[in-house]
Amino acid sequence: MDSNPLVASAVTKLTITKTISVGSYRSIPFVRLEGIAHGELSPIENIPDLDKAPRNARGNVEYQTRVVLIAPADPKQSKGRLLVDVPNRGLPVSHAFYNSPRQRPLPIGSLDAGLGFLQEQGFMLVSTQWELGQGFEPPEFVDTNGETRYVEAAGFAAVRDVACFLRDSAQPDNPLAGAVQRLYAAGYSQTSRFLKSFLLNGFNVVGGRQVIEGFHLVGGAAGQLPLMASGTGPGTVAGSTPAPPNLEHRSVHEEPFTYAAVIAMLRARDEPLPKIFVTHFNIDYMGGRASLTRTGAHGVADLALPDTVRMYDIAGSAHLNMRDQYKVCEAMHGQLDWSPPLRAQLLALEQWVSEQLDPPPSCLMPLRAARVDETVYGAPRYLPEATVLVPQTDLDDNPLGGIQVPDVAVPLGTHGRPNAPLTHVICRLAGTYKPFFALQQERLQANDPRLSLEERYPEGLNQYVQSVREVSEQLVAQRYLLAADAAVIVNAAADEILFKPMPTRSIFRL
Repeated sequence: MDSNPLVASAVTKLTITKTISVGSYRSIPFVRLEGIAHGELSPIENIPDLDKAPRNARGNVEYQTRVVLIAPADPKQSKGRLLVDVPNRGLPVSHAFYNSPRQRPLPIGSLDAGLGFLQEQGFMLVSTQWELGQGFEPPEFVDTNGETRYVEAAGFAAVRDVACFLRDSAQPDNPLAGAVQRLYAAGYSQTSRFLKSFLLNGFNVVGGRQVIEGFHLVGGAAGQLPLMASGTGPGTVAGSTPAPPNLEHRSVHEEPFTYAAVIAMLRARDEPLPKIFVTHFNIDYMGGRASLTRTGAHGVADLALPDTVRMYDIAGSAHLNMRDQYKVCEAMHGQLDWSPPLRAQLLALEQWVSEQLDPPPSCLMPLRAARVDETVYGAPRYLPEATVLVPQTDLDDNPLGGIQVPDVAVPLGTHGRPNAPLTHVICRLAGTYKPFFALQQERLQANDPRLSLEERYPEGLNQYVQSVREVSEQLVAQRYLLAADAAVIVNAAADEILFKPMPTRSIFRL
């Protein structure tokens, strides 16, 4: 018998309960399948308390979880790419990342088609619930005090085993049987931290074979997910993060912080190394201690990234990509659209994995110490040698460096500052946007040191649009932006209502 303790861990049955048509892309009909995955885990897996849970006749521990699939009605018509969408607090994240239109971004949790980017690019999707209270029913046991406890770390195994089932199983209840060639994963915030912890705790290898080949970790800042513990419910043990009034909250901002340290742990276990993209939002540096992923907890200098990791900062970006103003927030929300860079990154990651095409180089904002008056989460007391740094800014208080989309490179206002009140999670993550005044006289009356639009773009709309076009073309050449998104951005600039158009007068007379 194989001595590998994971040979008994697997999805044993996938029951599809609903099939919904979601349209055709490149003339290929797609469907959404909803169902329940039933799985078994070997009790000797590296999962705390799993050995205390009841076992079935095969000596394994059972769980079940809700699963959503989006794929061609005939999966053989796909390109073999399966994206593992790890839901954030029960909400799928992939469509908000990659399918969002510019003016009306899809909210986290939406599976609306939006632009249809994922489907157009031939990605299949699986979203597997892993979190207690969100459709995942983990193993449970009664402790010595008579209290029911839930083995929540089984959520790591559930995501792993559903992905492996869809890739490898020839069972008739596998709707993607034979169609999956490569596995990618995307996580957002909480579930970016889930995937980092997934790697750290050894869940990306089964029987010596790598499960997920490419990771897109978005907005996870410096955190991990403290899921390797059993909880008493009804919610997960991994739901809280450091925030006012408890900035010292343990278990999230813990070493290892850097991806060099993560890769070193994988090498020490002799695991195959995945390709990893790490994407930070501007706000992640103020409220997520993101700089620790670059410096670690013992200095202020950037440490070298491993060859298998790229890191990108989207300058000026908020943690939430939303346009509707939340009434509690004191300032206008951030207005920067971060989906275009994420789309370009997903394709670059896929090409890196499948074609060994080197991705665009890491692109980071230069950092500095936080000012006394800034709303920045400093290093917790339990990390006495750590220093939290924040992005350097220009005279407009816009960030320097990083991936500078035209909104920041050719600005109409200031992006990327924290919103208030900081005690309100939506405001804190929504960021701010502070428009420039249109006229010099207005900004002087308001004592605003930032130049007005009149002073910045004295030739008006034509000058502004040309500048946006030049920046967009450069980003496309660098592969930080796709040509299709560049066209949308230039068109939006040409429609900018803050400028009065001054068209060249025709030489022809009617």
